[in-house]
Amino acid sequence: MLDTEFQEAFRDSAKDLIGRHDNMARCRQKPQNPAVDRKVWAEVAEAGWFSLLVPEEAGGLGRNLADLSVIAQQAGEQLFAEPYLAGSVQIVQALLGAPAGALRDELLERAMAGELVAGLAWQETLGQLEITDPVVTATRQGEELVLSGTKRLVGPVEGADGWLLVAHTDDGQGALIWVAAEDKPQRKDYPQVDGSVLSDLVFDGVKVPANRVIMAGDGTLQNVNRANDMTRLMAAAELVGVMRRAFDMTVDYMKVRKQFGKPIASFQALKHRAVHAWVEIQVASAALNDAIATAQADGSDAVLARQASRAKARCSAAALSITRQCIQFHGAIGYTDEYDIGLYLKRAMVLSAWLGNASTHRARYLELTPALSDAVQEVVDVEIPQDQDWNAMSDRDFRNMLRTFYRRNYPENLRNIQRRLTWEEVRDWTMTLSRQGWIAPGWPKEFGGMGLSPEKLLAYVEEQENYGVARTIDQGVIMVGPLLIKYGTPEQHAEFLPKMLNAEHRWSQGYSEPNAGSDLASLKTSAVLDGDEFIVNGQKIWTTMAHSSNYIFALVRTDNNAKKQAGISFLLIDLDSPGITVRPIKDIAGHTEFCEVFFENVRVPVRNLVGEVNQGWTMAKALLGFERIFLGSPKQGRYALSQLNALARERDLFKDPVFRAKYAELLMDVDDQAAAYSEFAEYIKRGDNLPPSVSLLKVWGTQAYQRVCQALMEAAQESGSVDAAYDTDVSSLNPPAILFNSIPSTIYGGSTEVQCEILARAVLGITE
Repeated sequence: MLDTEFQEAFRDSAKDLIGRHDNMARCRQKPQNPAVDRKVWAEVAEAGWFSLLVPEEAGGLGRNLADLSVIAQQAGEQLFAEPYLAGSVQIVQALLGAPAGALRDELLERAMAGELVAGLAWQETLGQLEITDPVVTATRQGEELVLSGTKRLVGPVEGADGWLLVAHTDDGQGALIWVAAEDKPQRKDYPQVDGSVLSDLVFDGVKVPANRVIMAGDGTLQNVNRANDMTRLMAAAELVGVMRRAFDMTVDYMKVRKQFGKPIASFQALKHRAVHAWVEIQVASAALNDAIATAQADGSDAVLARQASRAKARCSAAALSITRQCIQFHGAIGYTDEYDIGLYLKRAMVLSAWLGNASTHRARYLELTPALSDAVQEVVDVEIPQDQDWNAMSDRDFRNMLRTFYRRNYPENLRNIQRRLTWEEVRDWTMTLSRQGWIAPGWPKEFGGMGLSPEKLLAYVEEQENYGVARTIDQGVIMVGPLLIKYGTPEQHAEFLPKMLNAEHRWSQGYSEPNAGSDLASLKTSAVLDGDEFIVNGQKIWTTMAHSSNYIFALVRTDNNAKKQAGISFLLIDLDSPGITVRPIKDIAGHTEFCEVFFENVRVPVRNLVGEVNQGWTMAKALLGFERIFLGSPKQGRYALSQLNALARERDLFKDPVFRAKYAELLMDVDDQAAAYSEFAEYIKRGDNLPPSVSLLKVWGTQAYQRVCQALMEAAQESGSVDAAYDTDVSSLNPPAILFNSIPSTIYGGSTEVQCEILARAVLGITE
């Protein structure tokens, strides 16, 4: 979904402009003709690509990276063959960061007009991400500068007008110098797999006029690094376009390619692999959007660098993975040169390597992560208001308020508990939250909630996890409450919502039955209308914390003659009603989180029916959406990651490069899950129905959670099998308990395999 009309216009314009050209033919011809097509270059300049990021007062359009990313994604989808990122971002941003001057202004004007084809010559070693002390020197001799040294992997070179060279001057300062093509540095070309060319430029006593210095001294190298980071964000955007189009082409092929008399898309193994690939694309896209938004909102070079590395790492790894899989899905034809899918792999390979690959950027992302510094978390006691516009508070003030509240109110003996607490254990804390008005952070304020935005809700979750706050008996607040807000009657609002907020009602979920788990529509529990009551008979299983609840929301069959989904209704049932038996079930960790609930002639008032009779499946799908967005929140992954961080600090594991690489990958998995979660949380904030694609949160989030827990077990060494908590200098750890908690996450709320079926059918359009 695009945020603005401007972005829609930019997307449509770019799609039309690029579509006028035979890009696939151009990609295949590039090895023989790698020079920039000047006619096309002028067209994209006229369309505003090169001036889009230039302020209006400097003659540009004054737009932002989010707008340009729309164009970059279109370029990726259609494999636009010209090196526009060098022209629209890298060179333009390097010039914009330099002080105004005759030469700088001339070059900027020519660049915006499409009259200048130039590259930024900054890199000196493989894998380099920043320029801090250039090896290439510029020595003053009279009115000339003598250039010495080599710049690596510069582009474009073939047919370019020149390059902005980053060099070290006599006085030890960094300088940005214009080197024209006619100055003729030596070059060594490296043809890329997509037909483009990067070159080493060798300056062996090359002389240029001294007035070619565009910028020198303070801020010069930072300016270059900033230009590169902005370019990395746009390279990530192009990679999103590459993988998205490659995937769409592949799914279309899978739907028509038949083997054994069936489309290969219908084969479960391929179908589920396709869904996981699609999930990876959506997470990469969400990470990109969040990285751009975060960088733009903050404006600092440090945040830009971290977010650029995040986006580049995620999109590089995802694009390489997706395009390789697309060839696999195509089979032998995908490996032929005549078939276009291979061109997408080649473009992904080039963009993924350019300006730093995934592993290099993961390492940088970790290095720039504030949580890994040795600084102690800020401890500031602040006032805690009863009510306020929480969303208007700064992130820092909001977090300090939460930390103060937890320090003052949360029981120390309940921190970092590795199991679900019973009502008796969590009662006092629940009532504290209730009195403060914080028991329903995601509910709208008009219904008694905090009305938190997705960003503030994530901060709320993170601070809970950082402090080790346990879950309350919260299924009423997170599941049935939002359902009643959307579908309940005014009378149901009045009767049930306040009692969720004051914890008088504590809820469990009555969905699954012994023979109706993933196939929920096969449920047998019946509800027969008898006057103004339903009589309920049957059994529910896997009802979380039913032994600590006094109400259950349940799906019941009210019409045995209708289609499976059509004969189901949604009831709210008092667990203290006669005829109900609750039996706890011990899990493999020895805890009793789940229960069986038996109903024998239980009478339920008709007023407790949500929606219409036989319309419960609509309620069920809506509620499952709320459940899946909750289960797909970064809450569990954040907590497990905090425990891994604590263990790593205790064992000094961050000095181990292998562990650092693994931790960086897991950190990004959880951070990018949070980005995807925020996009879906906006649906709830607007009051919109959650789309079927919300299932991606559970698929990605629960698997990321399990990966973190497995890493924790491995890092714990022999302590990974100790069946008890033990204290570290940082936290109290119990790795087996954390792993046990993660195991059922890919089962409950609809197993990963069921989510794959839903996504394949409802999102990818793959049917039997």
